[in-house]
Amino acid sequence: MPMRWSMRYLAPDPTQWRGRADTPPDSCFFQAVHMLNLLEDPPVEAIRPTFAIVGFRCDEGIRRNHGRIGAAEGPTAIRHALARLPLQKKTADCFDAGNIICTDGDLEASQHALGEVIAILLQQKINPIVLGGGHELAWGHYQGITQVFPKKNLGIINFGSHFNMRAKLPNNQGTSGSAFLQIAEAHKAESRRFDYNCIGIQHAANIGQLHQTAKRHDVKIIWADELHQGQLEKVVDFIDRIIDQNEIIYLSLCMDVFSAAFAPGVSAIQVLGVSPWHIIPLIRQVAASGKIICYDIAEMSPRYDFDHHTSKLAANLIYEFIHHHNEHPRPW
Repeated sequence: MPMRWSMRYLAPDPTQWRGRADTPPDSCFFQAVHMLNLLEDPPVEAIRPTFAIVGFRCDEGIRRNHGRIGAAEGPTAIRHALARLPLQKKTADCFDAGNIICTDGDLEASQHALGEVIAILLQQKINPIVLGGGHELAWGHYQGITQVFPKKNLGIINFGSHFNMRAKLPNNQGTSGSAFLQIAEAHKAESRRFDYNCIGIQHAANIGQLHQTAKRHDVKIIWADELHQGQLEKVVDFIDRIIDQNEIIYLSLCMDVFSAAFAPGVSAIQVLGVSPWHIIPLIRQVAASGKIICYDIAEMSPRYDFDHHTSKLAANLIYEFIHHHNEHPRPW
């Protein structure tokens, strides 16, 4: 009997990893990323830092949330941009582990499939980097994390303008806006500590009810205003607290945290978003802790992009994840 996740799995496409023919060997991602077909080549346990890119080609959560669709094409655009970037870190292995798709509207099945793939990778000490797709990917990503690490103290960092703690729809279906409330409720059901940390939240991007929900679940917040105002010491201390109080960390980044000047190709554009240089030092800080096990980037929508600004920014963030990810200590 085929594995359930395999029905929603697409093997990696090597044609998405192309670059200049005159590039010296071992210089760029397109030369270093290896194809990993999980149906044919089950991964072996990593003995040094290893990253696997997984696409979540899905717009269903955004559609249910009445957003503008198009993020299902994000993984392809980000791969194309990443392929041409230099890979300076010679002590890490990088794989493309294919995509999870959602073409039939069954978001829950695709989230479950993503969770199964994440669990396969984590069990082999491989750090997933999931490319969305809508931010509903977080609920699927989390399912894989909790399957492998059901007892470890987990810190969750969400770089984004929204809390994404909306209630599920009346038919009990989740959306791109509900993922972190679903995670909170899962923690409550299992009597687990919930440590959810949001950076870049916009006051005007969340209705009052969502602010109340965040308060009820003790969500820790760095507002976009605080980043704009240069409150660096507060933000550094905020990250240090997450690192100190958790054994493992899951970092999720929605491209709508950035201003439209930097990221026009997103599902929900932000005119008052932050700049990349508000976020990159924080990524470097938490990645250097050695406690991050998973990364993801959500809601990059190529059809709204301009001159590939957003896909190139997303690719540069992956560059930061990989090059500042500290393998000592490893949280396995």
